[in-house]
Amino acid sequence: MAFRVNYRDNQGTNLGPLGFLIVANLIVYLATSIRPNLFINLFGLSGSSFLEQPWTIVTNMFIHAPFPSIWHILGNMLTLYFYGGYLINLVGERKFFIVYFLGGLLGNVAYLLLANPFSVAIGASGAVFAVGGALAVLRPKMTVFIIPFPIPLPLWLVVIGGFFIISPGIAWQAHLGGLVFGLAAGYYFRRRSRIYF
Repeated sequence: MAFRVNYRDNQGTNLGPLGFLIVANLIVYLATSIRPNLFINLFGLSGSSFLEQPWTIVTNMFIHAPFPSIWHILGNMLTLYFYGGYLINLVGERKFFIVYFLGGLLGNVAYLLLANPFSVAIGASGAVFAVGGALAVLRPKMTVFIIPFPIPLPLWLVVIGGFFIISPGIAWQAHLGGLVFGLAAGYYFRRRSRIYF
């Protein structure tokens, strides 16, 4: 799945924080592909081992399904690239990082509370859903093109629709937690400054 965003009022994309996140995810993805069991067991999030491995509430956001399953990381990083670049232009790097990491953390908390404790969650999807949710609230009229569909779709529809299409059976708890946080953060930013109307 690939995205093309209609940047009508974009003033240029600062790729600093995005570059860091994407490169970090790609490096960990390559390492995970070499030693999948080691990395997933050591850095993936599971309710059954969380008390012994509390760092996994952060590290699991950098672990993706190992090669040859490339769609997991590809989908997350492409979505992060487009949505994240636009969100940085709207709210700045610091607030972008807050949305990304707190959205990912809240998604992980939701996963710990609602998922089977013996399952393992990996991936940045909760954080990415947070970014998408914030952007959808800040730019409700923004349109995106999802290849191969040749028609512009409202961003809010893509984000909410993406949740219902992608989430069933795949750590929906983390997706939901991230999305709820992103929507709330977007509403907060929008209320704080009329520039986002």
